[in-house]
Amino acid sequence: MRWNRNYVKEAAESGTVVPGFNVFGYEDAQAVIRAAEKAGSPVILMINKGAREAMDIQSWARLLISLGQRAEVPVGVHLDHCSDLNLIRQAVENGFTSVMYDGSMLPFEENWKITQKMAEYAHARGVFLEGELGRVPYSDLGQREIRYTSPKEAAGMFEKTDVDWLAVSVGNVHRLAEGTAAINFSVLEKIQKVCRLPLVIHGSSGISEKDAAKLKKEKIGKMNFGTILRKTFADALRQEMKRCPEEFDRLKLFEYPVKRIEQEAYQIISKLQKEEKDEDSAERAI
Repeated sequence: MRWNRNYVKEAAESGTVVPGFNVFGYEDAQAVIRAAEKAGSPVILMINKGAREAMDIQSWARLLISLGQRAEVPVGVHLDHCSDLNLIRQAVENGFTSVMYDGSMLPFEENWKITQKMAEYAHARGVFLEGELGRVPYSDLGQREIRYTSPKEAAGMFEKTDVDWLAVSVGNVHRLAEGTAAINFSVLEKIQKVCRLPLVIHGSSGISEKDAAKLKKEKIGKMNFGTILRKTFADALRQEMKRCPEEFDRLKLFEYPVKRIEQEAYQIISKLQKEEKDEDSAERAI
């Protein structure tokens, strides 16, 4: 189904959240779409740096857009964390429904000016743009320092640019496998008071269920997940290879891991909807 509205903005205004999932092939992309269809929720398939290094933008666009067009729910295709303007343009020209310009490492003045330039470029072609302020560390790189998003800069981004969504740093951490990140709701509240943009939370695999439920009640339009699906797939694949040590057919070996991705994605999506399903009903729906 076509991604033809600003579903992220609608979610931020209605107490729901659109999930964005990093995917690395047709297997997990299809599993996420099936989960979204069962939950009746829009979903975004995201391509991160690793995926871009494995396959070019044009090929990702053809694969994911074709899968999304056949889905029963709106499926967005998103370029995640990118500061390469040429790559962003490629994604826009090849049909991505949204792109992220990550200028968070730049001085604010430079960041907002380039963000506005890319927003104008994307909007002229019917594509949404996500920006970022603050620093969300990567746990797998040994990064510890969290640079919270400045409310003053968030207000400036809102006032000076036409960016559609703003990724913020409020205690979230990339690539945590467990829900150990401590969300600073005081900082988030200050940001929301001066910035009316739909906010995006990266590193959502590392956020506790309790904090995720609280975030849903804030002006959060999108939460990004990647690590939890990668870990789910890897754990299930190891189990399957131990269970079937003589099996060499990739499709057969992937059946159980892909099913586990679908189950995990469904649980996540269901909990981000307005009407949360209890765990028993969620399991029965898979």
